[in-house]
Amino acid sequence: MRALALSVDPLQSQFLRYAMGLLVLLPVVLWRGWRRYVAKDIAGQFWRGGAHSAGLVLWFLALPHIPLADTTAIGFTGPLFIMIGARVFFGEPMHWERWLATALGFAGVLIVVGPQLGLGLGGGGGGGSGGPSGVWHLVMLASAPLFAASFLITKALTKQETAGVILVWQSLTVTVFSLPLAWWHWGPLSAAQWAGFLMCGLLGSSGHYCLTRSFAATDISATQPAKFLDLVWSAFFGFAFFGDVPTETTVVGGSVIAAATLWVARREGRRGAAAARLGNGGGR
Repeated sequence: MRALALSVDPLQSQFLRYAMGLLVLLPVVLWRGWRRYVAKDIAGQFWRGGAHSAGLVLWFLALPHIPLADTTAIGFTGPLFIMIGARVFFGEPMHWERWLATALGFAGVLIVVGPQLGLGLGGGGGGGSGGPSGVWHLVMLASAPLFAASFLITKALTKQETAGVILVWQSLTVTVFSLPLAWWHWGPLSAAQWAGFLMCGLLGSSGHYCLTRSFAATDISATQPAKFLDLVWSAFFGFAFFGDVPTETTVVGGSVIAAATLWVARREGRRGAAAARLGNGGGR
């Protein structure tokens, strides 16, 4: 998406990403029968699509202007909003390990983006927030609470909708909401760009399906620390495809994030095993 957003208008890119995602899903819908994908809560699906579309507008506008690793790191502020929302709206228990892992992960994010935002956190090169890059970092940051709202609505929808239904309706609603914006910024595309958007539709839809399944399987707050591992992948792909050399702060911050993620995953695994033993009456 970042490669495409460098040459295609961001709002057009947003529409095509989800339109292609819908195109990829249509054969599955037709094969399994469209009645399986009739939503029980259509209003909720459109609320979710509206929140996600608003976050995407900010995300796509900022995407071409900042390194891929920073894009991902800033998105990690979302778990803080999600955990608070999960506690307020769903009454999910907030185990101390989840709070600690999220706090450590967020500290790692600050180490990564601190120089760009003028926070003075370490070296590694980067201008202050007064520069153009700092402005786009703030635009990206503003998308985080909107995505958090989208994911919280998704969690609520999983109580009565399947992951497949939520995924199809996400692609449909975001496509509908994004079309008017794309219409005013439309430009011609090459065959390679069309193929790229089709690939993004396939990869993005697959990722959202996995994410929705995880929301249905456990507390949404329990899934958030694992999101920090995205930084490792984004730093790798940013270097491989765009020549973005990770700064010293990115390496340090990424290490903090990874350590927190692995630690909480181990703790959650033990907690789940203990709960399973209790559920079986403590026997073998």
